[in-house]
Amino acid sequence: MIGLQEYVASIKCYEDKVRRVLDSDSKEKFKKNDYYLTGKLLVAMPYMEDSRFAHAVIYICGHDEYGAIGLLINKSLNSLTFNDLLMQLDIATTPSHREVQMHTGGPVEVSRGFVLHSPDYQSDSTVRIGENFCITATLDILKTLAQGQGPRKFLLALGYTGWGSNQLEQELQDNFWIVVEPSEEIVFSSALDFRWRAAMASLGVDPLTLSLESGRA
Repeated sequence: MIGLQEYVASIKCYEDKVRRVLDSDSKEKFKKNDYYLTGKLLVAMPYMEDSRFAHAVIYICGHDEYGAIGLLINKSLNSLTFNDLLMQLDIATTPSHREVQMHTGGPVEVSRGFVLHSPDYQSDSTVRIGENFCITATLDILKTLAQGQGPRKFLLALGYTGWGSNQLEQELQDNFWIVVEPSEEIVFSSALDFRWRAAMASLGVDPLTLSLESGRA
C-alpha cells in the first residue's frame, strides 16, 4: 500500500531526473549524442522477449547519457482504485470528483505516482515535455482531480520503467522497440487494449505482418 511519506519523497528525485534532460544546455548536448527519445513513444515489437512489456506502449519522460525513464500508458492497475489512493493520502473528494483509471507505469518503484497530462494544467512542479505533454508528480494535482478540476487530458500511473546507460539504445538496435511520435488520441483517448495497435498504425505498420516476420534482423 502507498503511504503519504513514500509518495512525497518520490517527487524531488523524479523531478531532478526529468529536468536534467530538459534544460537548455542538456538539450544541445543530447542532440549531438543522439539522446532523442524524450517525449517519444516506444512501442514493443510482437516478438518482445520480456513478457512484462508484451504489446507495451511507453511514453519516454527522460533520456540522457545515464539512461531513460518512461511510463507505460496501456496497462491498467486493478489492485488499487483512485478512491483508495485518495483515502490513503487523506485527500477529501467532492461529489464532482473525476473518475480516474489507475495505470501501471512500470515495474520500478511501484509506490511512486506520476500524472502525464495535457499542458493546460501547470503547477510549480510541472515539467513540460514537448508542446503537448507535461508531467506532474505532486499531491496538488491529485487534490485538484479530487475536486473535479485539473488538466483536460491526463493519465495517472504508479511506478515507472527505467533503463541504464546505453541499455535502451541496445534494445533499439536489437529491434525490440519502434519509436513513434505521440498524440493525445493514442496516449489519452484510445481504449487501453487498442493503444498498441493504434501506435503501430500511426506509422502505417500492420502488426499482423510484423508478427509473421522471423524476428530481429
